[in-house]
Amino acid sequence: MQGSRTFGSWVWWPCICVAACSPCSPEPAPRKTPVIEQAVIEPEKPRRAPDIRVEGFATPESALHDPATDTYLVSNVNGSPLDADDNGFISRVTPDGKVAALKWIDGAREDVTLNAPKGMAIGNGVLYVADITAVRRFDATSGAPLGEVIIRGATFLNDVAVSGGEVVVSDTGAQLGAKGLEPTGSDAIYRIRGDEVTTLIKSTELGQPNGLWYEESGIWVVSFGSGELYRLVDGTRQDVNKLPFGPLDGVVRVADGELLIASWGKSTVFKGKENRELVPELEAVDSPADLGYDAKRNRALVPLFQQNVLVIHPLGL
Repeated sequence: MQGSRTFGSWVWWPCICVAACSPCSPEPAPRKTPVIEQAVIEPEKPRRAPDIRVEGFATPESALHDPATDTYLVSNVNGSPLDADDNGFISRVTPDGKVAALKWIDGAREDVTLNAPKGMAIGNGVLYVADITAVRRFDATSGAPLGEVIIRGATFLNDVAVSGGEVVVSDTGAQLGAKGLEPTGSDAIYRIRGDEVTTLIKSTELGQPNGLWYEESGIWVVSFGSGELYRLVDGTRQDVNKLPFGPLDGVVRVADGELLIASWGKSTVFKGKENRELVPELEAVDSPADLGYDAKRNRALVPLFQQNVLVIHPLGL
């Protein structure tokens, strides 16, 4: 080590260098480990499958999934909903949207009477079809006719629902007038057991009943005239809910326990609990009629009465 040297009043001490350090340079600051920011990648949400639109029908009024054959049935009025012209027909559609048989059951055949078929239901291998003043029966597998039950006093039989061996059918109580459909006052809901017909309720308070959904707690009804949803129990109306988007057509309950209701007034299918606010599920669908439901695939089947289209609409995600 060398001693200090004096320059005037300043004293200088030489640096002590170790190894390869540069003379008199400060120690380097410790190197910081670089921080690498990683983007948070959220898993992609599953996308709902697109709607399938099937065209080529003739005033389709009702759609129904038959689990036994895994096909969709579509009733075609083919003209006026009140004309006894025997030109109505029922189509079969595959779940991928292909028309398997446009006129599977055809009123033009000599052995079939089918005027303006509307609501449908299947029970114990029998297809029941509402047709103006009669409920017609067909073999659900072959389509062969199995007779009919005439509902005396009815003017506009509309929807059908089945529970066990019991069939119920709504009479919307309408006729064609100068301004279109006009009320006749025959509003009613009937029960059919075998060939026996019983009136469950007949009253204009029913508000021109249309769509039916049958379950243990009662029969859920939506009305075309008054725009109401209510439950029919032992021939009395309960849980009456005036909805702000009538006229109403079809009603079904789906897998999550909620109802789907078709609204002509809003060109929308609404979804929700019967005792809560319903929200739009499918919008901008003109004249949605009697709804069907495919429980196997969780799909709504929506016939568009004035558009000659069946919309196959996936529910949920």
